[in-house]
Parts: sequence; C-alpha cells; structure tokens
Amino acid sequence: MIINNQNLKTLFTGFSVAFNMGFEAAPPSYKEIASIVPSSSTEELYGWLGNWPQMREWVGDRIIKNLVAHDYTIKNRKFEDTVSVPRDKIEDDKFGVFGPYFQEMGRLSATHPDELIFELLLSGFANLCYDGQNFFDADHPVVDKDGATQSVSNIQAGAGDSWFLIDASKAIRPLIFQERIPYKMQSVDADSDTNVFLTDEYLYGVRARVNAGFGLWQLAFGSKAELDATNFEAALKAMAKFTAGGGRKLNVRPTHLIVGPSNEGKARRLLKNGTRVETVNVGGADQAVPIDNEWAGTAELIVSPHLD
Repeated sequence: MIINNQNLKTLFTGFSVAFNMGFEAAPPSYKEIASIVPSSSTEELYGWLGNWPQMREWVGDRIIKNLVAHDYTIKNRKFEDTVSVPRDKIEDDKFGVFGPYFQEMGRLSATHPDELIFELLLSGFANLCYDGQNFFDADHPVVDKDGATQSVSNIQAGAGDSWFLIDASKAIRPLIFQERIPYKMQSVDADSDTNVFLTDEYLYGVRARVNAGFGLWQLAFGSKAELDATNFEAALKAMAKFTAGGGRKLNVRPTHLIVGPSNEGKARRLLKNGTRVETVNVGGADQAVPIDNEWAGTAELIVSPHLD
C-alpha cells in the first residue's frame, strides 16, 4: 500500500468497521440490571438515592422532599486499550490479519461495563452505599411508620459462592453505570506524529471515561448461603418486606438471579427444571423424592465469570 493520508484514512475506517462489528455483536448483560446514567463532569452526586417517590393524601400544605439528602458520589474513571501496527505491515499490504483483533477489541469494549458492574456487585459485601452501610448489610437504617429507625438486612450469611437477586423492574435500579465518554476508537497514524517518526509504528486504541456505582440496596439481595429452594425462598420473602422511609411497601419482586459459573448448575435446576429433588425421611430412611418446582421461571438467569 502506498502510504498517504487518504489510504491511512481508509485503513482506519476498515479497522473501525471491524471494531464496530465486534461491539454490536457482543451480548452485554449490564443493561438488564443497571441504570445507565450520562455524566457531564468529573463526578456525579446521587443525593436523591433513598428518597423514594410516594403519593400521600393531600392534607394541608405539600410536603417537599429534599433530593440532595445523601452524599454519594460516583467519580468517572478513564480506561484504554492500545495496539501498535508496524508501518512495514501496512506498506506490504499485510494489514488484513489485524481485522479480527480489532473486532475482538470492539467486543471487549462492549462488555467492559459487565466487568465493572459485576465486580462491583461482588464487592457489595464490603463497600459502602448511600446510607453509609455496606451495600449488602444486616443493618440498613430505615424509618418505620412510627418514626423509629429499624435495621433491615439484604444479606444472607454463608460460606459458599455468592449469588444475588435483583429487582430491575423499576425506573431506579440497584446498580448504576455512569458514562462520561463512551468507548471510542482513535488512531495515531500521521507521519508528523512523534511516535510514528520514532518507532515506525501506527497506534490504534479505544478510550472511555465511565464508572459503576451502587444505586438502591432495597432492590438487591446478596447471599453466600447454599443456592437451593429454601434459601431462595427466604431471600424472596425478605425482599418482599422492604419498605421506604415511613413504612410504605416497595413491592420488590426480583426479576433476575445472578450467579458465577460455580453456581450455574444449581441456578438452572432451580429456575429451569419443572421438578426438583428433595431429601425426605420415609419410614426412618432418607429418600430422594421429586416434587413440583414452584420456582421454575420466576426469575431471569445471568451467569457472569466475574463473580467467581
């Protein structure tokens, strides 16, 4: 290939097409469970978290909620992925071998938010959310209908691999993906660029400014107990009792069960099989008995490698 501005522009267009093909073909999961929030600065303050909308009988003056009641901030982070292409490869028309690489770069850019979201979810046992407690905690402070502060738990103790229930049916979700600058491909391929002059290589890369943060803990439940029908039911019942400040029921109903590969088999048996097996005592002896699986189809399953 003759190296000139037009040919380099055409080459970058080809690499960009491959990148976009990979980006569009990727199946990210974060959009199912996280609120996607645009950002316009270095960080965003989510002071309104915890102030649920609530209708009340209008008696006397309106009661005005303060939507900047909490000091919870998500700071944007900068990410990149860069590759060098020797100028000799372009001159000798060997650039076609790089197409799959740029396609994979696009796929990984599209699924990078999954990495942020699911690693954040896993960290929820030890990282704070808007109310000053760990996102998954036994002592979230909630004011009841009588004005007294009660401790509410969205955690289930255990020593196994973590699994999570998420209610993603509401406009506000338990996790936030914040986007300042979306994933975009860039190039350094002009003869006047210092890198090209010194190394005789062209640089291509992707850049983004994004981050993930915790939203509403009331819409999530974390467990390290055995993933079975008993613990699954206990988690559902706990979430159904969650209230907003003042004691109003939030009508939380999990839409997604999220597990790592280690719990995938148990999760599929719990949500997909029409029957399940329980051990019962019959005549003094334990027997495996098939029973109707009342939990089949009650939630969508998401399996993430970032949870193991």
